[in-house]
Amino acid sequence: MSTIIPPETLPEPTWMPWPLYRMSLEKYEAMVDSGIFTPRDRLHLINGLLVAKMTQNNPHCTADDLCGVALNGVIPAGWYVRAAKPVRLPPDSMPEPDRAVVRGTIRDYAHRYPGPSDVGLIVEVSDSSLRGDRNQAEVYARSGIAVYWIVNLVDGQVEVYSSPSSSGYSSRVDFLAGQNVPVVIDGVQVGIIAVDEILP
Repeated sequence: MSTIIPPETLPEPTWMPWPLYRMSLEKYEAMVDSGIFTPRDRLHLINGLLVAKMTQNNPHCTADDLCGVALNGVIPAGWYVRAAKPVRLPPDSMPEPDRAVVRGTIRDYAHRYPGPSDVGLIVEVSDSSLRGDRNQAEVYARSGIAVYWIVNLVDGQVEVYSSPSSSGYSSRVDFLAGQNVPVVIDGVQVGIIAVDEILP
């Protein structure tokens, strides 16, 4: 069984081993589908590299569940909310965001992963992972994910990224406690969610 060593227990590196091994999306999928990687390994593929998924603390879990309930209350017919499941982003990423609003029904993905054209909104809940989740915006933007939210528990706000391009999102709007976040799916505002409704 593999072991992931927490970064704080490692000495400060003076050099980075090179080259790092880059894994193709297809190879990663094959390893997941064959059971070589299992949910216990807590990995996902980002920019062709295996990345350890963060353990969720209580505030993170609470915000994630509140966000799921709130989204389910406004998502229109023809869409549903997936929790912590893979999204296939060619050419080299398969993250597992906290929430993804995807087109269709649960059974539509019995034999495939949702891709960029299936995804209306991705949500990450962030505390200790805030810096990484902000960097992750570039991965989502490059793949054409129209709207990306970061539920930022550090600053008590929801960051909404939109207008994706190959160089990142060109728009970021922060919504603070007491404000409402517009829920935009497929270019249409389908409802609003109060920031206070999804903060723990």
